[in-house]
Amino acid sequence: MIAFRHFALRRGSRLLLSDIDLTIQSGWRLGVIGRNGCGKSSLFAVLQGRLESDAGELDMPAKLRLASVAQETPALPDAALDYVLGGDEEVAAALREEADAQDRGDAEAMARAHHRIEELHGYDARARAGRLLHGLGFAPETHERAVKEFSGGWRVRLNLARALMAPSDLLLLDEPTNHLDLDAVLWLEEWLRRYQGTLLVISHDREFLDAVTSHTLHLHEGRARLYTGNYSAFERLRAEQLRQQQIAHEREQAERAHLQSFVDRFKAKASKAKQAQSRMKRLEKLAGTEAVRAERPFRFQFAVPERLPDSMLQLEEASAGYAIPLPLPAGERAGVRGGARGDVGSEHASMVIEASLDPSPQPSPQGGEGANVVLADGHHLQKTVLSDVRFRLEAGERIGLLGPNGAGKSTLVKTLVGELPPLAGERKAHKDLKIGYFAQHTVESLREGASPFDHLQDKAPGVAAQELRDFLGGWNFAGDRAFESVDGFSGGERARLALALIAWDKPNLLLLDEPTNHLDLDMREALADALADFDGALVLVSHDRHLLGLVCDSFWRVADGVVEPFDGDLDDYARWLRSRGAAAKRANEPAAPTGSAADRRRASAAQREQDKAAKARVKKIEARVATIDADLAALDAKLADPATYNGPTAELMKLGQRQGDLRREKEALEAEWLELYEQLEAASA
Repeated sequence: MIAFRHFALRRGSRLLLSDIDLTIQSGWRLGVIGRNGCGKSSLFAVLQGRLESDAGELDMPAKLRLASVAQETPALPDAALDYVLGGDEEVAAALREEADAQDRGDAEAMARAHHRIEELHGYDARARAGRLLHGLGFAPETHERAVKEFSGGWRVRLNLARALMAPSDLLLLDEPTNHLDLDAVLWLEEWLRRYQGTLLVISHDREFLDAVTSHTLHLHEGRARLYTGNYSAFERLRAEQLRQQQIAHEREQAERAHLQSFVDRFKAKASKAKQAQSRMKRLEKLAGTEAVRAERPFRFQFAVPERLPDSMLQLEEASAGYAIPLPLPAGERAGVRGGARGDVGSEHASMVIEASLDPSPQPSPQGGEGANVVLADGHHLQKTVLSDVRFRLEAGERIGLLGPNGAGKSTLVKTLVGELPPLAGERKAHKDLKIGYFAQHTVESLREGASPFDHLQDKAPGVAAQELRDFLGGWNFAGDRAFESVDGFSGGERARLALALIAWDKPNLLLLDEPTNHLDLDMREALADALADFDGALVLVSHDRHLLGLVCDSFWRVADGVVEPFDGDLDDYARWLRSRGAAAKRANEPAAPTGSAADRRRASAAQREQDKAAKARVKKIEARVATIDADLAALDAKLADPATYNGPTAELMKLGQRQGDLRREKEALEAEWLELYEQLEAASA
């Protein structure tokens, strides 16, 4: 149990938290939410002992084991697997002692080390570390790569894996889904649902919060209020509180009408496509939360495009990838090729391949790009990521790109933008096409020392200053904020400015690659509203399922070097990922050893017993899921009854918690059912 008593915290002259009385029970999975700057990360720093309170007390168990994600990763020569294993300090130390004793030939020390490792269950530590790396998207061949060879985003994943490796009673995760793709987010959700300790997580991904949290702590105007249930339950309860206080009634009604327009707009499609039905479900989840949405500090929009051509952009039989320049062999001058040949010898070519390719982790064969590298000519290597791409964008289309980590989603977007020319085939763009492109590196490309006004004036040098200021005000850079240097901006503020600069150009096609990194929940909701109202076409890559589900009409899957329409919604995609992972696991399992006839009979009998147990478990799961569905239907009916909200708030919170618990149990049972079903199918094949 962790208790805050009359707790207060300042940062400089600003009071972040005041007179907080809060008890966090063991085993809770607590989502910590609030606007940027409200004190979420500072609260974590206090729990870690890096900050002292300005008043009050914090009571924590004396021997509490705490794990958190390091903010920086030194450029270490250690292998990635060893770095992650180091998260379990006791096991890592015992393994080192064993290795040292073996090197010295000290049998007694080796025996002590063996005993200690067995006590700690440490002999499977490397396998556990490997599973964490695999789940977070690291291909097996990268596990022995030195930490210093990974790029910044991959080092963040290494730090996350190291934190998950550490034995802990309290796990603190601050924006863990940043730098993760959708596959890794789904894996992390499953891992956290099985975590036995107390979890505190800061996240701006509402579906991630819904999936992993049992309680919500809302930091607002210096206060902290605890809610039972996940983020969606919090929204409903918070909305009810605001309604009871009669706050922002007119704005609430306007927001209700805005949401209803979404429902009316897509209701006609709901019977025709799973994607439309999925969107309707998400809109239904927002029903009743209008007061919370109206409380958001700002909203923005993308202007109506000046022209909207019917056929905007297409790729015909295109190969997408990279042409990598070759350095000249040693001893040759620029512009002069040695020898009689115009090509490069195989020994030199292999040397260049090793030296030229990006050292960041390459995807695993079962879930990666399927990229091949060939010597295109005497001057370039050609790395093909996607082949025979046939992709056509019409006016008003809204496409979400799905695919495993490293499969080539960003490569496809860059090819659509024209940043990467097709290696084969053709890219055709309408003469009136105007692209607004947000890449993962866009935020870092803002000019240091310049203000939002400076950036916008660079794009529009002849426009009156007041018009520029009015535009920036609509993106929440009002007054003096428009003239502040971006050097002091948070990641979310930088991302908002980058989106504002894109919106100024009035594009008719938005190509957005992970635009929600660093954006808080309010900003993500504002972006979802703006994209839903956008009249042009949209191609979106994001690990935020709420955003994908609300703004995309269709999905395309990028996997195994192929780009193809995906006939399903995001739940179907999650099931596809799980079945793909299970198939890969089976493919990597060692073949059953051949032996005597007696051995084979025993193995066959064991398999029959295993199948019998699996079938019995499947029946139990199906019966339990049917019961859960009935309970959920009763709860939904009760929560839809206005009279429920006239009773005690504690009862309402219990209903929300029960609903969240049942939904999480159902998700876990469905995942187990799928795994058992595939096991039985494989056994009968």
